[in-house]
Amino acid sequence: MQAALIVHGVEADLTANLASILSMAAEAVHCGAELLVFSEAALTGLVIDDDPCHDLPLGQEIPGPATETLRSFCQEQHVWLAIGMLERDHGRLYDSAVLLDPNGSLRLKYRRNQPQWHGRNADPDVYRQGTDICKAQTPFGSVAFLICGDLFDDAILSRFRKLKPGWLLFPFARCFSDGSYDQQRWDSEELPHYLDRVRMAGVPTLMVNYLGGNSLPEDKSFGGAFAVSAQGEVLASHALGEKGILIVDLEEMSNKRMQPTAKGRG
Repeated sequence: MQAALIVHGVEADLTANLASILSMAAEAVHCGAELLVFSEAALTGLVIDDDPCHDLPLGQEIPGPATETLRSFCQEQHVWLAIGMLERDHGRLYDSAVLLDPNGSLRLKYRRNQPQWHGRNADPDVYRQGTDICKAQTPFGSVAFLICGDLFDDAILSRFRKLKPGWLLFPFARCFSDGSYDQQRWDSEELPHYLDRVRMAGVPTLMVNYLGGNSLPEDKSFGGAFAVSAQGEVLASHALGEKGILIVDLEEMSNKRMQPTAKGRG
């Protein structure tokens, strides 16, 4: 089974972002992918400022119009789709991710457990965290989400390990404070920490970061996608600073037969 790790550009217009997501998803399906994986906050970017008047409108109801559009795509193309989005639920905001199956059914919804997606002084009645970690059974094995900072929280990772999923879907949003797409810095200073944590999780992991667009100068997320073995080895990757699609074979990945230098398409 082929999976596509899709690095898309996030702009200020939600409608344009959704259209871009669907376009790249269709391209990935054309390449033979049956599982499509997008980043954290894929529809809007993680551009919150702890002001509910600004941030709540960025959230999507789940289910809602955006997930309905994605559900229809999954039905038409008969694919699985994993994507992160800010979720609005009765005046509360969550950093969430969903997994849709080829029938368009919502098979898994996860709310980030770790709170550092918002500021320390954000209103706790509005900015909320999930408390559960669940897994879903699929034809390619059981899967569970963690989102961004969840991976670096020992207590959350311990609960994840006890769940014993077969795969980790890891949408994240990462940037450097200077706004650079510094591949060397990422490879030498940052990526090793992520690989250590995947090794602790103990399952093969599909990691996707989005690329901040020109219309969101405050969002410096630098993109990148990584297929990582349960032993913490990068089996294939897509370079920082570039939109594109990384195609990986899940069977080969689980058996560690992929080449570490393999690059994405697009």
